[in-house]
Amino acid sequence: MDNRKRRRDRPEDLRTKIVEKYQQSQGYKSISRDLDLPLSTVRNIIKKFGTHGIVANLSVGGWKRKIDERLQRRIVWMVEKQPQTSSKEIQAVLQAEGASVSAQTIHRHLNEMKRYDRRPRRTPLLTQRHKKARLQFAKMYLSKPKSFWENVLWTDDTKIELFGKAHHSTVYRKWNEAYKEKNTVPTVKYGGGSMMFWGCFAASGTGCLECVQGIMKSEDYQRILGLTVESSVRKLGFRPRSWVFQQDNDPKHTSKSTQKWMATKRWRVLKWPARSPDLNPFEHLWRDLKIAVGKRHPSNKRDLEQFAKEEWCETPGERCKKLIDGYRKRLISVIFSKGCATKY
Repeated sequence: MDNRKRRRDRPEDLRTKIVEKYQQSQGYKSISRDLDLPLSTVRNIIKKFGTHGIVANLSVGGWKRKIDERLQRRIVWMVEKQPQTSSKEIQAVLQAEGASVSAQTIHRHLNEMKRYDRRPRRTPLLTQRHKKARLQFAKMYLSKPKSFWENVLWTDDTKIELFGKAHHSTVYRKWNEAYKEKNTVPTVKYGGGSMMFWGCFAASGTGCLECVQGIMKSEDYQRILGLTVESSVRKLGFRPRSWVFQQDNDPKHTSKSTQKWMATKRWRVLKWPARSPDLNPFEHLWRDLKIAVGKRHPSNKRDLEQFAKEEWCETPGERCKKLIDGYRKRLISVIFSKGCATKY
């Protein structure tokens, strides 16, 4: 047997052999030399045998756990019922019930049960009416073929700040270099100004991107649609009268004047459930655009508009197609969550 392995394992039969040799009046040094073991190992094994009468490993002791299985289930039940309950709040409840446990211990046991403290995701406030409408929408369109979604013209608007939030939340630096210029992110009060953009896209690629001057009203919205929709439809290769127009329920979209204006165009408009950004794949494209523009560091609004339009035109067609190809998964998620907000 290899010496290193023998020293590491110390099997029970080897310990028994040490004791037998000692009982035969053989000395420590002689046993150490015969078995090629350290003198301290021989001494310790014989000493343990003299004290406990055994050569096997003794059971390891330790601190008694303050939280048994019953109390652990109680803690998990509390966070399942109210996930925003803190460890200190749980500690106060348990203390009132006669259990003295620290907040750190509670936190550790929750981690052992795979319950981790994380920042809650922000989602739109959904009433029962909203959930019902979302669920009806998902069930109504779940059976639609992929070709239906490929003929939808998706539209939306967003605001892009000139000096918005940094898209990289961490930097690698030394402990005393926090305020070195290369390790900081410059900020400007109120974002240094912003611009509103309206855009459209389909499975085949991106359509027009328009910069909105000032606050968009119903008349402004209608003007933008008149300038961009028909040209985008031709660019994206839709057959006449085969496509469907999508928009959310913003007041300027649903106003009487806009509805009347759309009626003259005879567009097929997708009936959209309120407060459903997770059902609109446009949110992913907006995020891509903001990251791309942010990396170019525009210094004024003229640059911001130019960079946004350039990056919008450079959006890969494969990205648009992938978002639409997986659209059915969004509907399934809404049905599975019974109309509640989803990960999308």
